[in-house]
Amino acid sequence: MATVRAGKKKVLVVVDVQVGVMKEAWEAPRVIGNIARSVESARAHDVPVIWVQHADEELVRESPEWQWVPELVPAPGERRVYKNYNSAFEDTNLDELLADLGASHIVLAGAATNWCIRATAYGAIDRGYDLTLVKDAHSTGEIEFDDGKKIEAEQFVRDLNVAMTWLSYPGRKNTTAKAAELDWTEN
Repeated sequence: MATVRAGKKKVLVVVDVQVGVMKEAWEAPRVIGNIARSVESARAHDVPVIWVQHADEELVRESPEWQWVPELVPAPGERRVYKNYNSAFEDTNLDELLADLGASHIVLAGAATNWCIRATAYGAIDRGYDLTLVKDAHSTGEIEFDDGKKIEAEQFVRDLNVAMTWLSYPGRKNTTAKAAELDWTEN
């Protein structure tokens, strides 16, 4: 069993809302707007925001595609995490940053739902954090297989929202909430 984190302090973690990731994401303008709303709300309630940024052979660090979408700008002093794997926890300092902040509850938004958001969500729960997935503030693109069949992006979003609503782990809470309904109070 994971070590359950003590306390009730929340942190917003924004994952991979980068130009190259969002260019083909489902309903990107709406999702980016909801992520921006989540960031503004967290800041208004003095909740820390951590920005996670992915790099790999297709998303080259410092390239135009690697940059944050123009609608989202990390504020001075907000922490950043740079990653090379799907989970924001793997081979990064995210766990240490969360510990320094005394965080026990992650509010998660970003992209891509079926890769980095899913891996980070499960990574958080596996590490003993409570988790709220912002259900209208994550997205991805569709996947087309060699046989021509597709999985639409909306299905990935819906699937992860359902999973994060109904999963059950001992000593941890996970749920979903819309960006406009986020509750930043400790509970």
